[in-house]
Amino acid sequence: MADAFHEFDSRLKNIVRKRSKLAQGYVSNVGKDGLIIYRPKRRRAGFPLRGVFYMILGFMFFKAVIIAQLGLPLYSDRLALLSKASIVEQAGALVMQPDPLSVEMSAYLRPILH
Repeated sequence: MADAFHEFDSRLKNIVRKRSKLAQGYVSNVGKDGLIIYRPKRRRAGFPLRGVFYMILGFMFFKAVIIAQLGLPLYSDRLALLSKASIVEQAGALVMQPDPLSVEMSAYLRPILH
């Protein structure tokens, strides 16, 4: 009796596992015998390069807006002050250095912001 219950319990766990996988998306195929078979969709594994690209582009746009608003000389002065502070602020100053793309974008944004 206990063996039958254990077998039933394991079958029930398999059904719950399959249903939870199918709940995240599935693909249906019709076999040669006409039976419809549902299989879970494969998950794409990997690093989201598009998201990283958009994050970097947004950060460049943020720097360009700040440069356009303050002006490059004042922005450079504030970075110089930031680079003389703690290690965390020095890292921030290193990341916030004006790059050619941000400077070019700020040249286009300056007439819009002023």
